[in-house]
Amino acid sequence: MLEVIKPGLETCVQDYPGRIGYWNQGFPPSGPMDSWSFRLANLLVGNEPGAAALEGQFVGPTLKFQRDGVIAVCGAPMNPKLDGEPMAMWESVAVKAGQTLEMSFATTGARSYVAVAGGIDTLPWLGSRSTFDKAGVGGMEGHRIKVGQVVPVGEGAGVAGRKVKEDCRPTIPADKVWTIEVVAGPNDDWIDAAGHQRFLGTDWKLSSKSDRTGFRLEGPEWTFTEKATNKAPEHGSEPSNIIDQGYPVGAINLSGQTPIILVNDGPSMGGFINPYTVPSATFWKLGQSRPGDIYRFKSVGVEEAQEMARNLKKICGASSIA
Repeated sequence: MLEVIKPGLETCVQDYPGRIGYWNQGFPPSGPMDSWSFRLANLLVGNEPGAAALEGQFVGPTLKFQRDGVIAVCGAPMNPKLDGEPMAMWESVAVKAGQTLEMSFATTGARSYVAVAGGIDTLPWLGSRSTFDKAGVGGMEGHRIKVGQVVPVGEGAGVAGRKVKEDCRPTIPADKVWTIEVVAGPNDDWIDAAGHQRFLGTDWKLSSKSDRTGFRLEGPEWTFTEKATNKAPEHGSEPSNIIDQGYPVGAINLSGQTPIILVNDGPSMGGFINPYTVPSATFWKLGQSRPGDIYRFKSVGVEEAQEMARNLKKICGASSIA
């Protein structure tokens, strides 16, 4: 059991891949923003890679352990301390009942993950323990953790001293400039050649008006094809309007002139076009970026995006643990 002394900023229970199969009912997958770090944290403590763990955003939690166990902290460096002493990240660590884990501000990146041997054992909702805070489902009574709550943990022995190999850890760029892969579509034919060139050739800034629903980007205006500017009135008045359609996870949703990347808790449908989609293997970069960071988009094909996902799955496996 984990007693919450300080909740940190929007610290919540997540599992991987999240709540799959219910988007047609309005429930997004949720799950960890950086599944790379998340899965490795679970493997370190002997869990299945998708077991429920805690995701901290920008400021980590302070937790008191009510029984002996094994934990691991992966992701953005938040200066974790165990009873006031520095604790190694990317490594499984034995803890005793009564000890306290304290996490601070992320010095780089945005999100850090705390995995516990046995996994977080909250009540599953629609097949997942992932928190969808805006709807009040999953997690701790439907929401992020709060002061005084006791987070239940399943039974699990774990082994201390296991480490993630250096070359198997995600790298957060020191210059805060990210290369974000994108696949064209589903509505790329609504953007003209100049618009595509501008999108792929521009430095886009991540806005502070971003959360687990969508990442808003700041940059130049878009230009459109005849299909967008000369259309039936039921499509809407703006060139980026379209009759309501389903949105893929990772869609770059063009709301007027503002692109918004629809991330883990994003909407399932709406009346805006999606000229590009961020593939799942690139989501960890979104999860570790923070407002003010720069995105440079790189176009890749569907086959390349699928290969990226296969490679990431291999990295998030037992061969990455020493």
